[in-house]
Amino acid sequence: MKLERIRPAVLRATFHAHELAALIAAVRYVAELAPADMPAESVTQLRQLLGDYDQQVRQLAPDLHPSSR
Repeated sequence: MKLERIRPAVLRATFHAHELAALIAAVRYVAELAPADMPAESVTQLRQLLGDYDQQVRQLAPDLHPSSR
């Protein structure tokens, strides 16, 4: 993994596919099985991140996602 600061609040991340897959799997796990004491806003942010990720994946590989046609 490599992180670069582009601007003060903007980072660029470069991952191997398996690294990104592990992070996304962990986010999905937490978003679905969030502990009761986890703030609702945090769960909402994780779900938004997953939605954005899924949308980007559909754009990268439209042939694999019939719903993106």
